[in-house]
Amino acid sequence: MIRPLLTAALLAGLACFASSAFAKGDPARGRLDVYTCHGCHGIPGYENTYPEYHVPRIAGQNEQYLINALHEYRSGERKHPTMDAQAGSLTDQQIEDIAAYLSSLAPQDKTN
Repeated sequence: MIRPLLTAALLAGLACFASSAFAKGDPARGRLDVYTCHGCHGIPGYENTYPEYHVPRIAGQNEQYLINALHEYRSGERKHPTMDAQAGSLTDQQIEDIAAYLSSLAPQDKTN
């Protein structure tokens, strides 16, 4: 009697751990949070507002790369005044959501 209960409890615990440990970003939520990225990063339908220096296009970028970059700006490991402020205002979940959304987009070339 106890063994089946222990097995069920163990499986339930593993399911909870797996769902939180491997949680992915939500592209739908990321689409709502990405609005501040539009002007600089050339998200489809928007123009780069700072043409005098290179700003990378991030639509279609690798999801993990985006997560790492935002964490590095937030921690100060990477430096850029605008990005430091933007990343510093994001939660871990928002970073994952934004990365999930941006990585789901088709990459944009420089002529768009």
